[in-house]
Amino acid sequence: MTPPSLNISRRKVLGGVGALALGSGWAKGVLAQAVDRPVRFILPFSAGSGVDTITRAASMALARALGQPVVIDNQPGAGGVLGTASMIKSAPDGLTLSMVSNNHVIYPSVLKSLPFDPVNDITPIAMLGSTPMVLVVNPKVPAKNMRELVALFKANPGKYNYGSSGNGTILQLAAEMFKDVSGTYVTHIPYRGVAPFLQDLMGGQIDMGVLSLPSVQAQIRSGALRAICVSAPQRIAAAPDIPTAVEQGYPNYLVEGWFAVIGPKNLPAAQVSRIHEAFVSAFAAPDVREAMGKQGNSINISTPEFAAAYFRSELLKYAALVKKAGVVPQ
Repeated sequence: MTPPSLNISRRKVLGGVGALALGSGWAKGVLAQAVDRPVRFILPFSAGSGVDTITRAASMALARALGQPVVIDNQPGAGGVLGTASMIKSAPDGLTLSMVSNNHVIYPSVLKSLPFDPVNDITPIAMLGSTPMVLVVNPKVPAKNMRELVALFKANPGKYNYGSSGNGTILQLAAEMFKDVSGTYVTHIPYRGVAPFLQDLMGGQIDMGVLSLPSVQAQIRSGALRAICVSAPQRIAAAPDIPTAVEQGYPNYLVEGWFAVIGPKNLPAAQVSRIHEAFVSAFAAPDVREAMGKQGNSINISTPEFAAAYFRSELLKYAALVKKAGVVPQ
C-alpha cells in the first residue's frame, strides 16, 4: 500500500471540509457531544492479533490527540464480520470506530451472505500503513527454511496442516498463496480468530501458519515458533534474521497486511476531519513511531478519499485471488 504521505497541520485540516461543516450549529453540537465521551474502537479481531497490537500501541497517543479516552473493544468472530457489523450499526457520531485490515474487502468474495456492504456502509477515514507477514511453523516440524519445508510437504501431501483466523481471511489466503507458489498441499484448519489459532500452533496441534509479524514476534524470539520467511521484497528491519521468500528462491511469494480506520456510514465531514487529524498526530508521536518500527510496521497515512478508492481496488484484487486459490464461498 503506497498512499501519499501527509504532513497536515491542525489549521489545514480544520480549514478544509471540516471547517465548512463546523460552520453549522448542528456540527458544533455533534463535536461537543463527541469530546465529552470515550471513543470506542471495535476491533473485529481477537486480542493479540496484528491490528489489536497496533491499536493498543497507539491508543494513549490517540487519546491525547482526541482529548478523550479511548476504549478498545475486541469483537472477533466470522473472520471479522461480527465486529465490523457491530460498528456499522452504531450512530455516526464519531464515538464508535473500527480498525480493519485486508479481511474487510475479502468478505464479498468468500461469503455467500454479508450483513453489510464493505464500501457503501462505512465512512473511510484513512489507510494507516502496512505490516509484514511471516510464515511460521511449530518447532516440531523438521524444516528450517523454505527449501526444507517445501520438500517436506511435497513428500507428505496432506499429512501437515496450516491454521488461519477463519475461512477466506487474509491469513488463509496468504497460506494458500504459499501452497500455490510452492506446489504443495497442506490441509487448512480454520479458527474463530487469531488467538485460538495461535495457541494451537504453539501447542503443536497446528503445523504452519502465516501471520502478521507484530502478532508473533515474541513467540519467534522465545523459540515457541520457528520463522521460515517473511513475504516481503526485502528483510524487515525489526526482524533482520528472518530471510525473505524471495531470497530463498520464491520471488512470487509477496503479500502484506494493511490496516485502516473507518467509521459508520454518514459520519459527518467535521468528525472525519477531527479523527483524521488525531491519527496524523498520534502516529507522528515518537513513542508510537518507535513502537511501530519495532513491530515492523510501515506508517503512511492517507486521505479519506484515497482510502475509499483503495478499498474499491482491493475488492477487485482479492476477488481474483480468491478465485485462483479455489476458496469456495460459504
